[in-house]
Amino acid sequence: MEPAGPSVPEPSLYTVKALFILDSDGQRLLAKYYDGTFPSPREQAAFERKVFSKTRGVGGDVACLQGLTVVRASSADLLFYVVGSCQENELLLAAVLGCLVEALGRVLRKEVEKRWLLENMDGAFLVVDEIVDRGVILESDPQQVVQRLSLRAAPEPAAYGFVLLDYLAGSSAPREAAGAAGCRE
Repeated sequence: MEPAGPSVPEPSLYTVKALFILDSDGQRLLAKYYDGTFPSPREQAAFERKVFSKTRGVGGDVACLQGLTVVRASSADLLFYVVGSCQENELLLAAVLGCLVEALGRVLRKEVEKRWLLENMDGAFLVVDEIVDRGVILESDPQQVVQRLSLRAAPEPAAYGFVLLDYLAGSSAPREAAGAAGCRE
């Protein structure tokens, strides 16, 4: 009979426990929690404050906190976090984080900042939903995320936002134009 060693948890597709974006003051701008680790909004906010205080000014981009692996990135006045279990691969979590930051940057076509995020929260949530669904990583290639959303830059350079064509509104303009052209014949 073999001695019982430490049990290794079974691999799971449910890799991401949480994903959130905080401003430079530690205030939540966007958050998605995918399991019951932090069931109440109060517990989530307390965890976010703790993560912010522990990672602010720290040189590394990976931290272990409360038995969880937390990866972090920053862009202008925002801090991006992806949280997984303690046995989760940091590189996998970092790939999700990198995809999030880069996909949002590609949508904007410049560095992501708080003002833009607040003005385009619906688009930001769509980007998050294309990357992670219920804790399962769907995509880690930012180009694929942007392509799936069919995002196109707004025509006026002064606008911070973007237009979600063919995704939110179904964009009937091209079909109407094609129909009108067909009626002329």
